[in-house]
Amino acid sequence: MKTLKDLLLAEGKRPTVLDDCTKLIDEEVDSKGGLSGMGIKMAFKTVKMLKPGMIRESVDYLLDDFVEKLEPYFADYQNQAVAGGIEKFVVGKAGPIAETLLGITDARAARSKNKVIKGAYEKLRPEGKRQVEAAMPRVGRMLAKHGA
Repeated sequence: MKTLKDLLLAEGKRPTVLDDCTKLIDEEVDSKGGLSGMGIKMAFKTVKMLKPGMIRESVDYLLDDFVEKLEPYFADYQNQAVAGGIEKFVVGKAGPIAETLLGITDARAARSKNKVIKGAYEKLRPEGKRQVEAAMPRVGRMLAKHGA
């Protein structure tokens, strides 16, 4: 049985996975509406202006940790017959998966020396779980694309 690491981090796959993750984030941010959506879009635009390529670099920096922490969920998925595949599975586990992923970024943000980035993260974090949960359909589609 393949692991998530096999599917996403195998030699030669990382650049494609990074492209897909970056696209997923762009699409998720673009889909936001309302006042909170405006705040997210402004913070995202600020980060991209301060350091072009930073989103991809950040995903690259976090990808190994994300994959490691998602591995138990993927093992659970493989042990179940889930109608609707991985997308349906991750949507059904959106809360715990969001907390798992945010635990990684919380720890990294706490150690950051960059005040602008740290400030932007702290402003976004209260909405973080809801926003990450909302991204689960896209996350599931991306995982399916890579053979999950």
